[in-house]
Amino acid sequence: MLTSSLFGGLRAARTSVMVTRNLAAAQKVNDPIQQLFLDKIREYKQKSAGGKLVDPSPAIEKELKTELEKLERQFGGGKGVDMTSFPSFNFQEPTLDPIDEQVQKK
Repeated sequence: MLTSSLFGGLRAARTSVMVTRNLAAAQKVNDPIQQLFLDKIREYKQKSAGGKLVDPSPAIEKELKTELEKLERQFGGGKGVDMTSFPSFNFQEPTLDPIDEQVQKK
């Protein structure tokens, strides 16, 4: 009985040491590949500011322009219409004939 509680306490202590060690490792970046990865992500974040393409080639820009023109032809966009924004919908209430008036006239 005493040995089982002693072993349980040792397991708990060992687990807390591993958790502490893992948290400290997560805060520091010792791996050069991981550091390079983080640097590239930060660089990409700076380049992609404003929602623009990052380092687009002329071929990619031409393909984007072609696809947007196809969308304009297919879905009715025209000059001055932003095909990359979400459309706004305007629904009007239909005019209905009142049912009560028709019954009273008969």
